[in-house]
Amino acid sequence: MGRREKSVVVFDYGFGNVRSAERAVARAGARVEITRDLDAALAADGLLVPGVGAFAACMSGLRAARGDWAVERRLAGGRPVLGICVGMQILFARGIEHGVAADGLAEWPGTVGPLKAEVVPHMGWNTVAPAEGSRLFAGLGPEERYYFVHSYAAHDLPLPPSGSAAIEPPKVSWATHGQPFVAAVENGPLWATQFHPEKSGDAGARLLTNWIETL
Repeated sequence: MGRREKSVVVFDYGFGNVRSAERAVARAGARVEITRDLDAALAADGLLVPGVGAFAACMSGLRAARGDWAVERRLAGGRPVLGICVGMQILFARGIEHGVAADGLAEWPGTVGPLKAEVVPHMGWNTVAPAEGSRLFAGLGPEERYYFVHSYAAHDLPLPPSGSAAIEPPKVSWATHGQPFVAAVENGPLWATQFHPEKSGDAGARLLTNWIETL
C-alpha cells in the first residue's frame, strides 16, 4: 500500500493569494482545500495561513473568520501550521505600520516594523541563510533564491531563556535587505516564511515538499 496523501487547508479569510498557494501545495504532493470552514481547518494534516496587505487588516480578517482560534487550537494539539508573508508576521506579538500598533497572535514575542533600506518595498529575489539543522530548507543550498514582496519585517525573535533543556529553541533563518530580518522560523509545529514559496520556483516547491513531508 502507498502512503496516504496528506491533506492541507489553505485558510481563506480574504487576505492571501489562496489560488497560488493551492496550486503550489498540490504540485508539492498534497490534497488541498481552500476554505474558512473551521472543522476542515482543524481536521487537515496541515493548515496554511497566507497573508497579503496590512498587518492590522489581516488580523481583523483572521479574527472575523475565527482563524485565530483555529491556529491556537491546532498548535495546542501539536498540529502543523504554516504562515506565509503577512501570515508569518501576524504570528508575532504586534505590528507597527505608519506609527500605528496592532496586536498579533503573539505565538512569538517581538514586533514587526518597517524595513530600513534604500529601496522599499523589498520586491524580488533574495537569498536566505538557513538555520542550522533546518528541516524546512533541507536539500536547499545558501545560493537558492526566494521571492519576497514586503515593506515590513520582524528584525528579531527575542525569546526569554528557557529553564528546560528539553524545550528546543526555534530555528530562525535570516535574509538581508538594508538590514537583517527574519526570513523563516521553525518552532515545533509552527513554521513560517516571510517570502512566498508558492512564487519561488523549484526552490519554493522543494520547501513546500519539505513541509508536507513532516505532516
